Amino acid sequence: MSKFVARLAAVVLTVLLTPALRADEGMWLFTHPPQRLLRERYGFEPDAKWLERLQRASVRFNNGGSGSFVSPRGLVMTNHHVGLDCIQHLSTAEKDYVRDGFHARRLEEEKACPELELNVLISIEDVTARVQGAVKPEMGAEEAAKARRAAINEIEKESLEKTGLRSDVVTLYGGAWYHLYRSKRYTDVRLVFAPEKAIAFFGGDPDNFEYPRYNLDVTFFRVYENGRPVEPPAWLRLNPQGASEGELVFVSGHPGRTERLRTLEHLKFYRDFVYPALLDLLRRREVLLRTYSEKSAENARRALEELFGYQNSRKARLGILAGLQDPALMGRKAEREERLREAVRSKPELERNYGDAWRQVEASLEAHRKIYHEHFLLERGQAFNSRLFSIARHLVRLAEERRKPNAERLRDYGEAQLESLKQELFSEAPVYADLETVKLADSLSLLAERLGFDHEAVRLVLAGKSPAERAAELVGGTKLAEVGVRRALEAGGLEAIEASRDPMIELARAVDPLARRLRAAYERDVEEPQRQAYAKIAEVGFAAFGAHTYPDATFTLRLAFGVVKGYTEQGRPISWRTQIGGAFERAEAQGHREPFALPESWKKARQRLDLSVPFNFVSTPDIIGGNSGSPVVNRAGEVVGLIFDGNIHSLVLDLMYTDEQARAVSVHTAGILEALRKVYDAQGLVAELLGTKTR
Repeated sequence: MSKFVARLAAVVLTVLLTPALRADEGMWLFTHPPQRLLRERYGFEPDAKWLERLQRASVRFNNGGSGSFVSPRGLVMTNHHVGLDCIQHLSTAEKDYVRDGFHARRLEEEKACPELELNVLISIEDVTARVQGAVKPEMGAEEAAKARRAAINEIEKESLEKTGLRSDVVTLYGGAWYHLYRSKRYTDVRLVFAPEKAIAFFGGDPDNFEYPRYNLDVTFFRVYENGRPVEPPAWLRLNPQGASEGELVFVSGHPGRTERLRTLEHLKFYRDFVYPALLDLLRRREVLLRTYSEKSAENARRALEELFGYQNSRKARLGILAGLQDPALMGRKAEREERLREAVRSKPELERNYGDAWRQVEASLEAHRKIYHEHFLLERGQAFNSRLFSIARHLVRLAEERRKPNAERLRDYGEAQLESLKQELFSEAPVYADLETVKLADSLSLLAERLGFDHEAVRLVLAGKSPAERAAELVGGTKLAEVGVRRALEAGGLEAIEASRDPMIELARAVDPLARRLRAAYERDVEEPQRQAYAKIAEVGFAAFGAHTYPDATFTLRLAFGVVKGYTEQGRPISWRTQIGGAFERAEAQGHREPFALPESWKKARQRLDLSVPFNFVSTPDIIGGNSGSPVVNRAGEVVGLIFDGNIHSLVLDLMYTDEQARAVSVHTAGILEALRKVYDAQGLVAELLGTKTR
């Protein structure tokens, strides 16, 4: 430790910056696990072999969820709602696997998913010195952003060429660390089993983020390579007894994003500006899809997954906003930050090196506010709520970016990203023209509302037509729903793109210069200053806490821990677990109305089921969105549950950890096995899960 850092640590620690980490707090890196915390609190210290096995058995879904290998023949377990996009893509009006469920009793009956990519983390390398070394002190923000991007692009390309593994440089602690994650990609993923939506999402939106719950939110996939089930790098055995009250458990998954290291002013920006605008958008799209769905059963089937996503996001963001609007929570944040800043201000040397970090964040927020709506609508694409437009933009940008050296490309189009991008581009997933038209018309209307009809982008995009007319023209005229057309445009490169008269390609081409300018402004005035500022703030944190810190979530693999236990709500004790019989009782209490109507398969199996078997349970591990589908394992590394939600009190975990009432909600393995045996007669699947037989 340098004398300067040692001095910083001494100053920070003497002012008692903040209390120790709360009980089971932390989304820990597998390279920096909380060994001492676990040893001191629970008398358990996982060794390197234990950690490596759990890491290599854990799976990341490219659609934003988690999962795990649970057999030596490539069987993967995750949530039904994580697998929903595949289940819906495989469904038709005649065979609705979302409504009716799916069970492949033989390997040849398993159905390939059109666009799923699964990643398994193989290795991690610290590349902080190389990334930070590319940015020189004399560089301005724009030059620094380009230099940082060039270094990251080259690191990823070199790693891909050397190892053949997917290679992603991950930003940690806001920019204080950079780690290279190498992952095995799997793209031949096939559906094995999914229950009916009525039991997977029993209780629907009213029960979402609530507890008690009665959900069989589980789906199984199988991963193939060269036409055969893969032998995974590691796998986890299901424990048939499942979790028990008071038991220490671990969660290995991919939490999406937290904001715990953000400054107070940054959180206020989210509270007063970002989240109100985002919630308006989510509510708007939820209403749009509800209206579309109510027109026919087929419309409802087509819109189901997207509608679920908006409902889930709306409720989650409301919970986060409630936390941001809580004076007590924000007061604790303000107190901790003021102690930290006072520690820095107390010494001229510290103030000179670290004091400008908070001012730098505030300046970046002001810059972001000025371009927020334009950037959100045009560069982030929220004005073009259409899969067809997304395809068009990727084709346009890919053609342009591939002409540049890899180091100069946008991150999305670097050599290391191309295989995943092409899988998305050439997916055979169905495109519904009527739904595309409705969604695009509404988002074009949003563009006009937010920016005004006289804005140059609005005039350019609408081309003298109403949003509804323009959307119908674009969707009706494009040929991008045909995968062969996409492949031809991609193969033809920039010449083919410039010659194309496809209206969606023409729109993407016309909008791109303005969108790129907004992206450049965001990277120069918002992203790069924040990376530099938060790296400084993180250094102060390292000095204070050393190894007893963890970075904000980044949809990369993390380890959380906690205990299985209930909580108290309004003076009433809430049990740690529900039972299968409770699902029937809740359905009866609600008059068997949607979304509390159990599927016929469950009604017929009622007499066979042991109604006392645990169904769902709660525990204290630190999880958020992205952890859906994560395995819950015991000290022996056996699966005892499957994360599928958090309760309403957990929504504040994006900002700050608490274990007073916040709980992770999981499906109990005993409940999973009971349902597979007695409702679905899936004896072969049960045998594979228990390791007594492979199919």
